Amino acid sequence: MNADPLELQKFGELAHRWWDPTSEFRPLHEINPLRLEWINARTPLAGKNVVDVGCGGGILAESMARKGAHVTGIDLSEKPLQVADLHSLESGVQVRYELIAAEALAAREPDQYDVVTCMEMLEHVPDPAAIVKACATLVKPGGQVFFSTINRNPKAYLFAVLGAEYLLKLLPKGTHDYAKFITPAELARCIRAADLTLDSLKGMSYNPLTKVYSLNQDTSVNYLVACSRPA
Repeated sequence: MNADPLELQKFGELAHRWWDPTSEFRPLHEINPLRLEWINARTPLAGKNVVDVGCGGGILAESMARKGAHVTGIDLSEKPLQVADLHSLESGVQVRYELIAAEALAAREPDQYDVVTCMEMLEHVPDPAAIVKACATLVKPGGQVFFSTINRNPKAYLFAVLGAEYLLKLLPKGTHDYAKFITPAELARCIRAADLTLDSLKGMSYNPLTKVYSLNQDTSVNYLVACSRPA
């Protein structure tokens, strides 16, 4: 299984707070409109068949469904999926959730999705290249794949670990393992190896003074990648 049991346990223990915008998941709530609109601008989601890999409690999955997409959310952490399913019932926004690995879903449903998203997940798994490959298998020829993760350099350690977890307390201590961070060049190699085309690279920054996130060209810490599978 391409998952760290300690990571699954960590997010499982926090699952009941996933939809609380003042909780440990506040950053996810605050960046979600940015990533959603970035995805939707590149490939309008209405009517699309979408899978969100590593969906957690369903924040992105549900927001894409609100845009009119037919969304499947998958994860290997059971409690966040239960929270996601319950929230979907409460909100009336229909999302299909399943406890399954990306590799297993790719074997079962290859070439089935117009859009594949995998956000804030690659830095939490033992083998990110296998996840990239699974995403490439899931997407239809001509479809779009979106990733987001964290760069690996001293600035990223300062901002994403020391700053976010210890100084600003935006995230629980221990959320990230610096050794698992992925440089854009490393991710680009995984993308090419999976026969995807890298179309766009975007940075995401947090201003601690204004407490606002923004998309820009600075990929030194958080970054997003848009890819496509050749038709």
